[in-house]
Amino acid sequence: MSIEVIGVSKLYGTQKALDNISFKVDKPEIVGFLGPNGAGKSTMMKILTTYLKANSGQIIVNGFDVSKDIKQVQQSVGYLPEHNPLYLEQYVKEYLTFNAGIYGINKHRINDIIELTGLTPESHKKIGQLSKGYRQRVGLANALLHDPEVLILDEPTTGLDPNQLIDIRNLIKTIGKTKTVFLSTHIMQEVEAMCDRVIIINKGEIVADKKLKDLRDEKEQVVIVEFDYRIEDAFLLKLPKVKSVKNTHDFVYEITFKTSEDMRSHVFDFAHDNQLKILQLNQKNASLESLFIDLTSK
Repeated sequence: MSIEVIGVSKLYGTQKALDNISFKVDKPEIVGFLGPNGAGKSTMMKILTTYLKANSGQIIVNGFDVSKDIKQVQQSVGYLPEHNPLYLEQYVKEYLTFNAGIYGINKHRINDIIELTGLTPESHKKIGQLSKGYRQRVGLANALLHDPEVLILDEPTTGLDPNQLIDIRNLIKTIGKTKTVFLSTHIMQEVEAMCDRVIIINKGEIVADKKLKDLRDEKEQVVIVEFDYRIEDAFLLKLPKVKSVKNTHDFVYEITFKTSEDMRSHVFDFAHDNQLKILQLNQKNASLESLFIDLTSK
């Protein structure tokens, strides 16, 4: 088990940032940690990296207790914070050599990390001359220097353009084949593209913990139907497995079903039995973003 969080709570004065949360992360696994602003994401990550201490509970990282084995945890974790702290006047290789010296790492590893993170064409430049995407690569390179078992990334793709997003995404997926990657992001498409699993936190509590594969299999289904005149929502709510009905405009309705089964035939039968004409009948799947909004807006 790479990360084990057991009943962790964190208070800032009287405000509870984390409320008795628990989860486990295996290796290798890429886990997306999602939540609205102020939900407790960064607090959790700072506790995992020993930067903050929890008020109660226990966290084990790579077999080490974050409250007792601080040095061992720091040696086995690579961390890229949301605001990537870099020395802009240093050259890329100079910066990585400086940090390698702190870790006592063989300098031959620097070239391997530069190649792994795609920094070779920019390694002769000062960090201040680099684009946001390449600065993120430098941060990742620094987090990987000491070959950590766990990589913790706080908003690693914020502010990147589409091409940079693809490059960083592919890099993280490559790293995740052999290491545990625990990352936070607000970009749902990045979670769906990179992660094996998603944990959603809201107001300091875990509200969802699912494998992406299972989440895809369990997706709610939305059927969009247009009738030839308006009907009461209550009639549509009698359809099987209905979660909600929304009249979007005119005679168009969005019916959300709690199933992956194609429910259009049921809607068609409903229209036939009630002597309604169907002007359009389409299906779409509920997305991770819809689940996120549903769970964090309550």
